[in-house]
Amino acid sequence: MGRVTQTTTAPASATVTAPDETVHAADAPDAPWWRDAVIYQVYPRSWADADGDGIGDLLGITSRLPYLRDLGVDALWISPFYVSPMNDAGYDVADYRDIDPRFGSLEDADALVAAAHDLGIKVVLDLVPNHTSSEHAWFRAALAAGPGSPERERYVFRDGRGSNGEQPPNNWPSVFGGRGWTRVTEADGSPGQWYLHIFDTTQPDLNWELPEVREEFLAILRFWCDRGVDGFRVDVAHGLVKEAGLPDWHGPVGLYDEVAGAEGLDEDDALESVAVENPGLADPEPAGEDDTTVLDHNGTGTAPMWDQDGVHEIYRDWRAVLDSYGSPDRILCAEAWVKPEERLARYVRPDEMHQAFNFDFLETPWDAVALRAVVESSLRSNDAVGAPTTWVLSNHDVVRHASRLGLDQSLPRPNGIREDDPQPDAALGLRRARAATALMLALPGGAYLYQGEELGLPEHTTMPDEFRQDPTFHHTKGTVTGRDGCRVPMPWARDEPSLGFGPGDRPWLPQPDAYAGLAVDQQEGVEGSTLELYRRLLATRRSLGLGGGGLAWDARSSTTALAFRNTPAEGVAVVVVTNLGADPVALPAGEVLVASGPLTADGSLPTDTTAWVRA
Repeated sequence: MGRVTQTTTAPASATVTAPDETVHAADAPDAPWWRDAVIYQVYPRSWADADGDGIGDLLGITSRLPYLRDLGVDALWISPFYVSPMNDAGYDVADYRDIDPRFGSLEDADALVAAAHDLGIKVVLDLVPNHTSSEHAWFRAALAAGPGSPERERYVFRDGRGSNGEQPPNNWPSVFGGRGWTRVTEADGSPGQWYLHIFDTTQPDLNWELPEVREEFLAILRFWCDRGVDGFRVDVAHGLVKEAGLPDWHGPVGLYDEVAGAEGLDEDDALESVAVENPGLADPEPAGEDDTTVLDHNGTGTAPMWDQDGVHEIYRDWRAVLDSYGSPDRILCAEAWVKPEERLARYVRPDEMHQAFNFDFLETPWDAVALRAVVESSLRSNDAVGAPTTWVLSNHDVVRHASRLGLDQSLPRPNGIREDDPQPDAALGLRRARAATALMLALPGGAYLYQGEELGLPEHTTMPDEFRQDPTFHHTKGTVTGRDGCRVPMPWARDEPSLGFGPGDRPWLPQPDAYAGLAVDQQEGVEGSTLELYRRLLATRRSLGLGGGGLAWDARSSTTALAFRNTPAEGVAVVVVTNLGADPVALPAGEVLVASGPLTADGSLPTDTTAWVRA
């Protein structure tokens, strides 16, 4: 889940450190594994399909683990594979302790973890604690039990406003479009209470003020740790606790403010499907004018549904459970869209989470000044609490950076791209994406890679609308394109059915024509391919210990170039230079260890290129 606007300027609080002044000190050589780990995200539906049904599965993931070993990553993060009706691609969980039959079985999951460990790869699972599926046993019990029952206390049920409770309890909208509340039909057939769903109507929010909910998730953590998993990426980590009293929110809703009031933007279609699947929910009701907004998943620290202080007590309890398993550390990584950076850093204090995604870095446009500011402010904020910074450029919620960086960088980041939208410059986007990745992997801290980015995969920008499955697209009736374009199945082999994704030729989302030439078998062993670039970057990063290094800016930094020196506690310094300007930049004397693209004839660094130089 994610926001869809782009930061286009440096943080207001950013400072500029003089060249050679240390911005970030190196880690000790024996620092825990997660402080500099490179973790690879697999979206299970789209990774590898072993049984030919068009949907990826656990056996498919296991079969391709040697590819990840050869790529050189430290851990694998798997997006949700739990039992789910898949109204939001598995982020609507009906059973946290079992595997959806589409993906396999618990035995398959155990075999995957064991095989990964045999290859030296740790396994991180996606955990979705803000909400369950409306098909979860708890929610079905809540519908049956009625108002005031202990079963309803597990969720956020409230009486409606108005003389007959006909209005929602407050004015909160949903991240996915329409209002954030749905009314149920009680056992006697009368219109009843409303339940909160900050996301889809089939994703009721849990009541994290209830001790039973907290104990349940502690037990879920233990269940998976006992099965050998190495950590959890926590979905919507900033959303579990809501402000007391659930006050109305009159601040900006973000996401596409111009969508507010757009014709046809209501919940009717979504509510109709919920009423059919969940007996006890009310018939669809027309959405009012105030129900046409879409909530921004931004976590400003002021909105009553995001980044409330109470979440930190929850994560301290979680950390205690994970710490009880001893060494090596089991980790927590927060998906927390929180500003400013100082508030995000609170999630990674020593007794809370280990990592938090650096979305400010992901959202920064291709601009040397803005990138330098966000790198420095991110390092300083996390250093203040003793935590590493965790860098990321792509994931299952955002336009792939090979396409995003080929768009006009002065415009907001789009939430999906359709055929009638301005199309990315593919060559420019790939060149910048390679340079951005080379920059990211040279920064101290952890890093996350999204499946297929090592192939230079672009967004599917011409997908016909009839194939789209993202609930955002359907709830907004196409006003917001959604995230399907970054979730397209992997291309493994150019001349095989579904490009090697599986034995069938109809994957769950169509693959664009461009994927054939980018398939793994077209890049493996090919000098200069994006796959071989990633392999070299990761091998060099590991051998030199750059993930644990210290950072100081280099005098070559300017308004059009970013340059820094990464110096590990043990080993040699590496100067990293990224040229974001129009003219070539002279590199320092020394051995060029790796470059994201060819250098000029005289050895200078061309535009949109990054080089690592052993000083």
